[in-house]
Amino acid sequence: MKTILSFTLLATTAFAADYPRVIFSDDFSGEGFGKAWGHYKSSSLVKDGVLVGITAPTSDHSAVDNIKIEGERDLQVSVKFRFTSDKAKSFNVWFDDKNYKGSHAGHICQATISPTSVNMADAKTGGFNLTGGLYDRKKANQLTEDEKKMLATKQTRVAAKISFNDWHTLVVTTSDDTISVSIDGKDAGSFKSAGINHDTKSLISLTTNPVDVEYDDFSLKGAAKP
Repeated sequence: MKTILSFTLLATTAFAADYPRVIFSDDFSGEGFGKAWGHYKSSSLVKDGVLVGITAPTSDHSAVDNIKIEGERDLQVSVKFRFTSDKAKSFNVWFDDKNYKGSHAGHICQATISPTSVNMADAKTGGFNLTGGLYDRKKANQLTEDEKKMLATKQTRVAAKISFNDWHTLVVTTSDDTISVSIDGKDAGSFKSAGINHDTKSLISLTTNPVDVEYDDFSLKGAAKP
Protein backbone atom coordinates (compact mmCIF):
# COMPACT_ATOMS: atom_id res chain seq x y z
CA MET A 1 0.00 0.00 0.00
CA LYS A 2 1.32 3.46 -0.89
CA THR A 3 1.61 5.90 1.99
CA ILE A 4 0.11 9.32 1.38
CA LEU A 5 1.14 12.13 3.68
CA SER A 6 -1.42 14.87 4.33
CA PHE A 7 -0.11 18.16 5.67
CA THR A 8 -1.81 20.90 7.66
CA LEU A 9 -0.31 24.05 9.11
CA LEU A 10 1.75 23.30 12.23
CA ALA A 11 4.86 24.78 13.81
CA THR A 12 8.06 23.22 12.49
CA THR A 13 10.68 22.27 15.07
CA ALA A 14 12.42 19.37 13.36
CA PHE A 15 16.20 19.49 13.26
CA ALA A 16 16.33 22.99 14.80
CA ALA A 17 18.79 22.06 17.54
CA ASP A 18 21.27 20.62 15.04
CA TYR A 19 21.45 23.76 12.87
CA PRO A 20 21.94 26.71 15.25
CA ARG A 21 23.84 29.09 12.97
CA VAL A 22 21.70 31.49 10.95
CA ILE A 23 23.57 32.15 7.71
CA PHE A 24 20.82 34.12 5.98
CA SER A 25 17.15 34.93 6.49
CA ASP A 26 14.53 37.05 4.75
CA ASP A 27 10.88 37.67 5.64
CA PHE A 28 10.37 39.69 2.42
CA SER A 29 9.07 42.69 4.33
CA GLY A 30 11.38 45.05 2.44
CA GLU A 31 10.83 46.80 -0.85
CA GLY A 32 11.76 44.23 -3.49
CA PHE A 33 14.55 41.67 -3.30
CA GLY A 34 17.50 42.37 -1.04
CA LYS A 35 21.01 42.58 -2.52
CA ALA A 36 21.89 39.06 -1.37
CA TRP A 37 19.45 37.48 -3.81
CA GLY A 38 20.60 36.31 -7.23
CA HIS A 39 18.39 35.23 -10.09
CA TYR A 40 18.47 33.09 -13.22
CA LYS A 41 15.79 33.50 -15.87
CA SER A 42 13.43 34.65 -13.14
CA SER A 43 10.50 37.02 -13.30
CA SER A 44 9.80 36.52 -9.60
CA LEU A 45 9.00 39.53 -7.46
CA VAL A 46 8.50 40.55 -3.86
CA LYS A 47 4.97 41.82 -3.27
CA ASP A 48 2.87 42.32 -0.15
CA GLY A 49 5.52 40.74 2.05
CA VAL A 50 6.01 37.50 0.12
CA LEU A 51 8.20 36.20 -2.69
CA VAL A 52 5.99 35.43 -5.68
CA GLY A 53 7.67 32.82 -7.88
CA ILE A 54 7.14 33.56 -11.58
CA THR A 55 8.52 31.89 -14.68
CA ALA A 56 7.96 34.07 -17.74
CA PRO A 57 5.72 32.43 -20.37
CA THR A 58 8.50 32.75 -22.96
CA SER A 59 11.25 31.36 -20.73
CA ASP A 60 13.02 28.09 -21.50
CA HIS A 61 13.92 27.54 -17.83
CA SER A 62 12.03 27.66 -14.54
CA ALA A 63 12.50 30.79 -12.43
CA VAL A 64 15.50 30.48 -10.10
CA ASP A 65 15.99 32.76 -7.08
CA ASN A 66 19.10 31.99 -5.07
CA ILE A 67 21.47 32.82 -2.23
CA LYS A 68 25.24 32.37 -2.51
CA ILE A 69 27.29 31.50 0.58
CA GLU A 70 30.67 30.14 1.57
CA GLY A 71 30.53 26.43 0.88
CA GLU A 72 29.29 24.14 3.64
CA ARG A 73 28.33 20.47 3.67
CA ASP A 74 25.47 20.36 6.18
CA LEU A 75 22.73 22.97 5.76
CA GLN A 76 19.10 23.54 6.65
CA VAL A 77 16.59 25.51 4.58
CA SER A 78 13.29 26.55 6.12
CA VAL A 79 10.64 28.36 4.12
CA LYS A 80 6.89 28.89 4.26
CA PHE A 81 5.11 28.24 0.98
CA ARG A 82 1.70 27.99 -0.57
CA PHE A 83 0.38 26.85 -3.94
CA THR A 84 -2.12 29.49 -5.05
CA SER A 85 -3.61 27.75 -8.10
CA ASP A 86 -3.43 24.51 -10.04
CA LYS A 87 -0.96 26.21 -12.38
CA ALA A 88 1.63 25.62 -9.65
CA LYS A 89 3.16 22.30 -10.64
CA SER A 90 6.02 22.20 -8.10
CA PHE A 91 9.04 24.00 -6.70
CA ASN A 92 12.58 22.87 -5.91
CA VAL A 93 15.04 23.59 -3.14
CA TRP A 94 18.43 23.15 -4.79
CA PHE A 95 21.86 22.81 -3.20
CA ASP A 96 24.60 23.55 -5.75
CA ASP A 97 28.30 24.27 -6.08
CA LYS A 98 29.03 26.36 -9.16
CA ASN A 99 32.75 25.62 -8.78
CA TYR A 100 32.09 21.90 -9.18
CA LYS A 101 32.44 20.90 -12.84
CA GLY A 102 31.40 17.26 -12.58
CA SER A 103 27.67 17.94 -12.80
CA HIS A 104 25.52 20.16 -14.98
CA ALA A 105 25.26 23.65 -13.43
CA GLY A 106 27.07 22.36 -10.35
CA HIS A 107 23.90 20.63 -9.14
CA ILE A 108 24.48 18.55 -6.00
CA CYS A 109 21.10 17.57 -4.53
CA GLN A 110 17.54 18.78 -4.32
CA ALA A 111 14.07 18.37 -2.91
CA THR A 112 11.02 18.89 -5.13
CA ILE A 113 7.65 19.67 -3.58
CA SER A 114 4.41 19.35 -5.54
CA PRO A 115 0.79 19.22 -4.39
CA THR A 116 0.92 15.43 -4.66
CA SER A 117 4.50 14.36 -3.90
CA VAL A 118 7.88 15.00 -2.30
CA ASN A 119 10.94 14.00 -4.32
CA MET A 120 14.52 13.88 -3.02
CA ALA A 121 17.46 13.35 -5.35
CA ASP A 122 21.22 13.10 -5.63
CA ALA A 123 21.99 15.16 -8.72
CA LYS A 124 25.79 14.97 -8.43
CA THR A 125 26.02 11.25 -9.09
CA GLY A 126 22.56 10.98 -10.62
CA GLY A 127 20.75 12.65 -13.49
CA PHE A 128 23.01 15.73 -13.73
CA ASN A 129 26.29 13.78 -13.65
CA LEU A 130 28.53 14.82 -16.55
CA THR A 131 30.94 11.90 -16.14
CA GLY A 132 31.07 9.79 -19.27
CA GLY A 133 28.46 11.94 -20.96
CA LEU A 134 25.63 10.61 -18.77
CA TYR A 135 23.75 13.91 -18.54
CA ASP A 136 23.94 14.49 -22.30
CA ARG A 137 22.72 10.97 -23.07
CA LYS A 138 19.86 11.43 -20.61
CA LYS A 139 18.81 14.67 -22.34
CA ALA A 140 18.98 12.92 -25.71
CA ASN A 141 16.97 9.93 -24.40
CA GLN A 142 19.86 7.61 -25.21
CA LEU A 143 20.40 5.92 -21.85
CA THR A 144 21.03 2.21 -21.65
CA GLU A 145 18.75 0.05 -19.52
CA ASP A 146 21.51 -0.31 -16.94
CA GLU A 147 21.92 3.47 -16.77
CA LYS A 148 18.19 3.92 -16.30
CA LYS A 149 18.23 1.42 -13.43
CA MET A 150 21.20 3.18 -11.87
CA LEU A 151 19.52 6.61 -12.07
CA ALA A 152 16.40 5.19 -10.45
CA THR A 153 18.50 4.53 -7.33
CA LYS A 154 19.54 8.19 -7.14
CA GLN A 155 16.16 9.54 -6.07
CA THR A 156 13.07 8.69 -4.10
CA ARG A 157 9.50 9.94 -4.28
CA VAL A 158 6.87 9.96 -1.54
CA ALA A 159 3.19 10.53 -2.29
CA ALA A 160 1.69 13.52 -0.47
CA LYS A 161 -1.42 15.66 -0.32
CA ILE A 162 -0.63 19.34 0.16
CA SER A 163 -3.56 21.72 0.26
CA PHE A 164 -3.85 24.76 -1.99
CA ASN A 165 -3.95 28.35 -0.68
CA ASP A 166 -2.86 27.33 2.83
CA TRP A 167 0.57 28.25 4.16
CA HIS A 168 2.84 25.30 4.89
CA THR A 169 6.30 25.22 6.46
CA LEU A 170 9.01 23.25 4.67
CA VAL A 171 12.34 22.24 6.21
CA VAL A 172 15.02 20.62 4.05
CA THR A 173 18.30 19.49 5.58
CA THR A 174 21.49 17.93 4.33
CA SER A 175 23.53 15.90 6.80
CA ASP A 176 26.51 13.93 5.52
CA ASP A 177 25.10 11.78 2.70
CA THR A 178 21.42 12.27 3.60
CA ILE A 179 18.80 14.83 2.56
CA SER A 180 15.67 15.03 4.74
CA VAL A 181 12.36 16.84 4.36
CA SER A 182 9.67 17.83 6.84
CA ILE A 183 6.46 19.70 6.14
CA ASP A 184 4.43 21.32 8.91
CA GLY A 185 6.51 19.53 11.51
CA LYS A 186 5.88 16.08 10.03
CA ASP A 187 8.61 13.90 8.58
CA ALA A 188 8.10 13.66 4.83
CA GLY A 189 11.04 11.35 4.22
CA SER A 190 14.77 11.19 3.74
CA PHE A 191 17.15 9.87 1.11
CA LYS A 192 20.73 8.68 1.38
CA SER A 193 23.19 8.81 -1.53
CA ALA A 194 26.91 9.46 -1.93
CA GLY A 195 26.66 12.68 -3.92
CA ILE A 196 24.74 14.46 -1.17
CA ASN A 197 27.89 14.30 0.97
CA HIS A 198 29.43 17.19 -1.02
CA ASP A 199 31.57 19.45 1.16
CA THR A 200 30.91 22.82 -0.47
CA LYS A 201 27.26 23.46 -1.16
CA SER A 202 27.44 27.17 -1.87
CA LEU A 203 24.34 28.14 -3.89
CA ILE A 204 20.89 27.52 -2.47
CA SER A 205 17.94 28.13 -4.78
CA LEU A 206 14.18 28.21 -4.90
CA THR A 207 13.04 27.14 -8.37
CA THR A 208 9.40 27.76 -9.28
CA ASN A 209 7.75 25.42 -11.81
CA PRO A 210 6.25 27.46 -13.38
CA VAL A 211 4.12 29.98 -11.44
CA ASP A 212 1.71 30.54 -8.54
CA VAL A 213 3.98 29.49 -5.69
CA GLU A 214 4.47 32.04 -2.92
CA TYR A 215 7.20 31.96 -0.28
CA ASP A 216 7.77 33.65 3.06
CA ASP A 217 10.12 33.50 6.06
CA PHE A 218 13.08 31.98 4.22
CA SER A 219 16.03 30.97 6.37
CA LEU A 220 19.30 29.18 5.77
CA LYS A 221 21.16 27.68 8.71
CA GLY A 222 24.44 25.85 9.18
CA ALA A 223 25.22 22.87 11.34
CA ALA A 224 26.92 23.35 14.69
CA LYS A 225 30.68 23.68 14.36
CA PRO A 226 33.01 21.59 16.56
